[in-house]
Amino acid sequence: MIAIVMLHITAIYERNFFPQDIPADKLTHVLYAFANIDPETGTVFLSDQNADTNFRFQSDPIDNADGNLYGCLRQLYILKKKNRHLKVLLSVGGWTYSANFVTPAGTASGRSTFALSAVSLVQNLGLDGLDIDWEYPADVTQAKNFVLLLQAVRNALDAYGNSLSPPYHFTLTIACPAGPSNYEKLLIAEMDQYVDFWNLMAYDYVWSGSLKTGHQANLFSANDESTPFNTLAAVNYYTSKGVAPQNIVLGMPIYGRVFDATAGAGLPFVGVGLGQWEVGIYDFKALPLAGAKEHFDSKLGLSYSYDATKREFISYDNIAVVNQKAAWIQKMELGGAMWWESSADALGSKSLITSVYLVLGGKNGLGLDTTPNTLSYPDSAYANIRAGMPDVTSPSEYTSTLTKSTILSATTCTITLTTTITLPDQCTCTTF
Repeated sequence: MIAIVMLHITAIYERNFFPQDIPADKLTHVLYAFANIDPETGTVFLSDQNADTNFRFQSDPIDNADGNLYGCLRQLYILKKKNRHLKVLLSVGGWTYSANFVTPAGTASGRSTFALSAVSLVQNLGLDGLDIDWEYPADVTQAKNFVLLLQAVRNALDAYGNSLSPPYHFTLTIACPAGPSNYEKLLIAEMDQYVDFWNLMAYDYVWSGSLKTGHQANLFSANDESTPFNTLAAVNYYTSKGVAPQNIVLGMPIYGRVFDATAGAGLPFVGVGLGQWEVGIYDFKALPLAGAKEHFDSKLGLSYSYDATKREFISYDNIAVVNQKAAWIQKMELGGAMWWESSADALGSKSLITSVYLVLGGKNGLGLDTTPNTLSYPDSAYANIRAGMPDVTSPSEYTSTLTKSTILSATTCTITLTTTITLPDQCTCTTF
């Protein structure tokens, strides 16, 4: 059983959420989102160099060694090393960058550049594969080009994996739509031969541009305008085209969509409010808002809150509905669960990820996929990745204050800067 969470690059900024905060013991994969694409050449590149490879976390070694990887991607490699079942994939595209797929995917040279540059990132950054998020091929020509693009990426991943000793299978997934106007354009049977699993984006069924207030992630359909889409129909379509149920991973939101000035689902609304980090959106951990009453509908497989005084409706998944969805995943023999996005989850018993983990994986996670990741990247451009990331000697939190040029008597390390750090009994530092 697969359990995947998305981590967005910007989470380390205003949200103050770091890779170390991911509940790695309850997951099988992390999708790091998003890499961009050069719209002309097809070159895949990191979209935030500071967050991705340069940002210094408190737990990073105190050195200025040239050629080492830092940033979120170093932290994700460390998570892999500490959790050998955990695989990290780079997600390419997403809603913001999807227009950049069109031209490169339309030529053999563009597809080759895309594939080779994406696999080069896998090789250099210590990743386990790629997730392709093209939202969405608009016609049959783009759909055919998507198949060819996946073929090129699959071939490049296999060539790199087979060059290693021992060989390693790098994972290729796609983020796939749950709306018929988008999935009916895909050449699903042709795509399936190249894809390890399909991450079904079974959310955002309604949004600020919808005509009526509605439910954004319902399993089943109602007889009114509150459920313009439903997850069951999407799953049935993919399986009818030859996708094995166990290769479909059910996506779930860890956020709520707001509809203001409304009398309820299926009815008109006016505006979506300010939200938290973006207009009309609240993190799950902030819900339900004060004054709102929470509702769970097991018949439709959905939950929401409504504030009758403010006339505010918020569609989101709560604990009750994710437990229902986890049971439904098992009933339908699907591959597992996926969430967007990790920083929005609550903690402890209120966590959506933990709730689904307990249903799918059991208390000890025995139901989850435990195939090992790889830590071997001998051709990486980064010295610490080539070396398998030497053991980190500094713990994640610091308590001891050192003054400038302090000599550490237990370890004969000299640190030529002012910092706050706790060191274990033994450490290795670079003198500079």
